[in-house]
Amino acid sequence: MEMPLTGFYGDVLNLEKELMDAANYPEIRMLKIDNKTSFTPQPHVQTKGGWAICDPQAVRNFSAVAYFFAKNLFADKHIPVGIINSTWGGTVAEAWTSGSALKTMPAFAPFVKAIEGGLTQQKIDAQYQTQVREWIDAVNDKDPGFRQSKPIWAEPAFDDSAWQKMTLPAYWEQAGVPAYDGTIWFRKKVIIPASWAGKDLKLNMGGIDDYDVSYFNGTEIGHTESFFYKRSYTIPGTLVKTGENTVAIRVFDNGGLGGIDKGPLQLTPAADTTGQIDLAGEWVYHEANVLTLLPQPPVQSNSPNRPMLIYNAMINPILPYTIKGVIWYQGESNADRASQYRQLFPLLIKDWRRHWGEGDFPFYFVQIANYAATDQPPAADWPALRDAQLSALSLPNTGMAVTIDIGDAYRIHPQNKQEAGRRLALIARSKTYNENIPYSGPVYKSQVIRGNKIELKFTHTDNGLLVKGDTLKGFTIAGADKKFYPALAYISGNKVTVMSNRVAIPVAVRYAWANNPACNLYNGANLPASPFRTDDWYDIR
Repeated sequence: MEMPLTGFYGDVLNLEKELMDAANYPEIRMLKIDNKTSFTPQPHVQTKGGWAICDPQAVRNFSAVAYFFAKNLFADKHIPVGIINSTWGGTVAEAWTSGSALKTMPAFAPFVKAIEGGLTQQKIDAQYQTQVREWIDAVNDKDPGFRQSKPIWAEPAFDDSAWQKMTLPAYWEQAGVPAYDGTIWFRKKVIIPASWAGKDLKLNMGGIDDYDVSYFNGTEIGHTESFFYKRSYTIPGTLVKTGENTVAIRVFDNGGLGGIDKGPLQLTPAADTTGQIDLAGEWVYHEANVLTLLPQPPVQSNSPNRPMLIYNAMINPILPYTIKGVIWYQGESNADRASQYRQLFPLLIKDWRRHWGEGDFPFYFVQIANYAATDQPPAADWPALRDAQLSALSLPNTGMAVTIDIGDAYRIHPQNKQEAGRRLALIARSKTYNENIPYSGPVYKSQVIRGNKIELKFTHTDNGLLVKGDTLKGFTIAGADKKFYPALAYISGNKVTVMSNRVAIPVAVRYAWANNPACNLYNGANLPASPFRTDDWYDIR
């Protein structure tokens, strides 16, 4: 939701056209709340510049989804629209939930109670430094690049002739290592001139997704536990020699795309940055450990991803505002805890409604889009998160915009924010402003087993179900053994029939149950069906 029309996250589609068009909506007013955290609820809003009139300059740095939502509403209603943009990319839902609500969930109650008991940011900082070193050591213990606690894959004398080659900077999924999360080592031989020998150097790197530990001639020179920060590690002069030297970097990817993905990538003298050696180009690499074999890193000391800290600083101060409703687009950062999200997300919605004191105001959300060039994800990953979002529709006055067809295999922040905003606006026009228009794609309702087939019924079949393409895609079917197989599916009226010759007695069906599924079921309003499952099995591929 934080992604603006242009900037760090990339550009939206047709950026220049959208910037010019923004001048046509001066009755859209925009307020961006500063990204802050707090251990206690804050009474005052922190914002740079206050309310802004929509124009090409102001909209550049404003939430793209929020802007396109407002634009669609204004184009339909011709009434002023004010958007309060309280967003922070890459954050978890519990950070946006109040402490009083989180104390009802055992996973978060201890942290909330610790804050109430006097835990401070300074104490967390001290704890984190110890925790992160312990985590690095634990990863080292499982790493084939270490022998008797020594990083042999970082040593200059190590024979890497059998390693594969990769051109950096690049995400490794786009450079020969698809569908891989975990650790990969990279190595490069560098020729150092005699004038640099014995002098402190800097290893400068742009983005690394997600974390790294970097070495020079076998000695660790730095580590960073965030994908946001550029790296600039000092190499002591005692390690620097004339001629061939070795740079080694172990990258830890915690999900999604991974690698040394941005420049600059260079060595420079610490005292004179005008001279440099460009490290972009060919490196050698070797996979170490997949993510499932590794311990999870501690939460960063300066991370907003701690329970209630964003709520205290970015939601509590705006509670005095009278609001019409909320639009929400989040979930990727909770995807590894999808089962928990089934409780957490409704808790957040009810928590906000309780604190605002305006009843069950509209709460419309985006189901996370297709992403990652993998066919079948680990259990309890993005498909399960989408299912948890779907279940939140049981709460009153909610609506969900499905985006399973407008994501991007290689961008966690897809560019087509126009359609996400439009689909949210359709929900508001129908449910809030009582227009008689379709606002949702097909939503699974029930199944009937008929011999070796399963017949599915849906709601929101406006003007009938339809398939985009020759045949329906994205359906799988399983028997009592809980093993899913690709299925043949076809539309008959407002129903879909599913079968497979590998499942004689079917029990359950899933649709679009993958990170980046091939799926094409729509209704007559050209709105996509939500991914769904008819079973309640967990941890099943």
